[in-house]
Amino acid sequence: MNANEILEYCLAEKNGVEETFPFNPDTLVLKVGGKMFLLMSLEKQPLSIAVKTDPEWSAELREQYPQINGAYHMNKTHWNSVICEGLKRELIVKLIDHSYELVVNALPKKIREEVLNS
Repeated sequence: MNANEILEYCLAEKNGVEETFPFNPDTLVLKVGGKMFLLMSLEKQPLSIAVKTDPEWSAELREQYPQINGAYHMNKTHWNSVICEGLKRELIVKLIDHSYELVVNALPKKIREEVLNS
């Protein structure tokens, strides 16, 4: 998947996604309910994304895929850096979905309901 495909997927398939650039003009941060669920450098090649992941699954992913490591400048227990090159689309989508779900499920009930019903 390339950056445009990832962005289009998130905007089309996920409720309440907001595009932001809080750090610099090259790092797209996708948020839901005001919380980050995906970071993506628009300039760096190969394309790399950072996604939130359950710690146990993170350990498995890091053992299985050399393209997946602890995310730079993030809590490496909960965030993975994923080099998309060489990974199947299905895995990238699964990682994006998982990150989104973790963040949505941690939102306060009122905000979560607003997001899911938008």
